[in-house]
Order: sequence, then structure tokens, then C-alpha cells
Amino acid sequence: MVLKPPVPICNFIGLSDPLPPEIGNLLNLQELDLSFNRLTILPADIGGLANLKTLDLFANQLTSLPPEIGYLANLQVLDLDWNQLTSLPEEIGNLINLQELNVIINQLASLPPGIGNLSSLQELSLTGNLLTSLPPEIGNLTNLQELYLEQNQLTSLPAEIGNLASLYHLGLENNQLATLPAGIGYLVNLPELILVDNQLISLPPEIGNLANLQELNLGYNQFSYLPPEIGNLASLQHLGLFNNQLTSLPAEIGNLASLYHLDLENNQLTSLPPQIGNLENLQELYLSGNQLTSLPPEIGNLASLQWLVLDGNQLTSLPPELGNLANLQSLQLIDNQLSGFIPAFLSNLGNLSILYLSENPGLTCWETQEARDWALSLIWYEGPTCFFPLNMYLPACFRN
Repeated sequence: MVLKPPVPICNFIGLSDPLPPEIGNLLNLQELDLSFNRLTILPADIGGLANLKTLDLFANQLTSLPPEIGYLANLQVLDLDWNQLTSLPEEIGNLINLQELNVIINQLASLPPGIGNLSSLQELSLTGNLLTSLPPEIGNLTNLQELYLEQNQLTSLPAEIGNLASLYHLGLENNQLATLPAGIGYLVNLPELILVDNQLISLPPEIGNLANLQELNLGYNQFSYLPPEIGNLASLQHLGLFNNQLTSLPAEIGNLASLYHLDLENNQLTSLPPQIGNLENLQELYLSGNQLTSLPPEIGNLASLQWLVLDGNQLTSLPPELGNLANLQSLQLIDNQLSGFIPAFLSNLGNLSILYLSENPGLTCWETQEARDWALSLIWYEGPTCFFPLNMYLPACFRN
């Protein structure tokens, strides 16, 4: 057996400025860990570490990098998270073997065009900076697989973002995006696209080209409508549209045959399209905080539905087809305009364990004794060690 010599590694802690210039003499050094120190500058001599593969500068106080950083031709991992960098030198683009670049929680306002020369880059993490735009050269990173841009100030994305054909993670939440480029539709390997907390008012039709997309989260934006192409997302399982300004849904929503979670809470919906009933795999449907006055009969076709949340709407009645939801476990109708007798067809919901009907002032009692007895069987919650009464969520007549 041949024993390989250990990889030359240096790990320093408790350092403050300056690093000795002699550090550049460690010509065989492959890994240098300077994390959790108080460094504010790096000496130009750092560029002499010709064989360095990993440079960890996490949690220092760096405000800039020397141009000589570009001499580290063999560098594969550069960690600059939690510093105070306001810019990256153009020479960063000389690191043609760099595979991972982390610059999370800094003060970057822009990226140098040279970033596009990092032809080997697979992961680029820029979360928590001050970026308002990306250079077009970002599109040259054709090997990039993960791009983290959360918590910046981006107002737009360059069209060249569509060139990142290898991308499987794109984090864009907590920015100021108002639009998306048509090129977003070329990112066909994305399994998820998270755009929560931006200022988006529309989606490009090309969004429908993301054939492998499984999760699309658009919560906390300003959408008032969705393009019909949304129905082309055949692999979509999770669709989040909470806290927008939607007034209607396109009929094509019914084409999302793989969907199991649909969150439409806190919009301005007044009705649902009949095609909602085509979502045969849907398990969770959240509609609280809208302006629904009725439900389509087709809602009874949602054979897989387990959770239906309708709190805070303006429903005055329920369709009898609701009683067809054999797998429903939770039905929440707090704060609506239901009145009169509670319909007996609800007692057909054999798997129901949670029923919330409070804050419907006109609601009286069940229309049959059998239905009332069934309801009384629901007002206990069986926990692991005890029973807990839930009847405070039901009209007073159930409690007698």
C-alpha cells in the first residue's frame, strides 16, 4: 500500500491585521482557513499561493480583495461570507477553475463583468447583499447549477439568465423584481422557483416551458392575473400564490394534474373556475381571506382533498357536492356569511376530524338529528395522552 502525503493545510484563528507577507511563500499550500478572524485586508502576497485550492475567509471584516487574488489559478472554493465587501475585483474572473464562490451577507452593490469568465463555476451564493442588477455576462456561466440571490435589491434580471441551462436552483425571494425576462422559460431543469416577496405584477408566457418545475412560490407579490400558460406546468406539485391581488384564476389551472398543494390565501377572488374540479391529486386547498360568495359544484370532484380552508370569505351557502369529499380531514369555514341550518350532507364526510364553523352569525343548527350526532362526534380531539374539546369552534347548539 502506497501512503499519500497529507494535503498541506493551514488553519489560523485569532488573527488581526496584518497577515505577514511571508504567507505568500507557502507555495505547496492547498487549503487555507482564515475564517472567524478580524482581518480587514489581505496582502498582495496572497497571490503567490499558486497551488491553493480552498480559501476560507468566512466571518472577517474584509472591505476589499487585492487584484492579486486573480493569480490563484488553481482555486476551486472561495468563501467570503459574512464580511463587508462592497465590490469584487475584475481579476476575480481569472479564477477559471473556481467551482464555488460564496459571498453571502456582504455589501456588494454590483458584480464585475469578469464574473462571466468563471467557466467552471457550479455554485454562486450572493444572498444578503445590495445588488440592484446583474451583469449580462452572468449568462456565460453555463456550468452553474445553484444561484442564490435572496435578500438583495434586484429590480430586474438580464435576458441572459436564460443561458444558464444547467441551473437547478434559483433563489430570488426578497428582492424588488417587477418583471421576469422571457428567458426564464429556458431554465428547463429547474425543479423549483421561489419568488416570494417581490413586486411582480405578471409572469411571462414562457413560464409554461418549465416542464420539470415541481414548486412555484409566488407569494407576497402583486399579481392580479395568471397567464393561461400556467396550465402547461405538468410536473407542478406545489403552487403558492398567497398574498397577491388575484381576482380570478384561468381555466387552465385545471390542467395541473400533478398539483397537490394550492395556496391562494389573501387574494381578491370572488369565484373559482369549474375546472378546479379537475385537480384530482390535490390534497390541500387554502382559500382563506378572499371574497368568495359561492363554490362551484365541481369542487366535489376533488377526490384526494384532505384540507380545505375557507375562513374569512363571504360564502352564504355550500354546494351539496361538498359532501362527496370522502378523504377530507379538515374543513374550515370560520368568518363567512353562512346562515340557516347546517347542511346534513356534511355528515357524509366520513374522514373529517376538524370542522370549524364559528363566526357565521346566521348559522343555527343541523337540519337532522343524525347529522347533529355526527357533529358531536367531531368535537373531541384525541391527543397522545388526553382528550381536548374543540367545540368552542362550533355554534352553541352543538354544545347542548
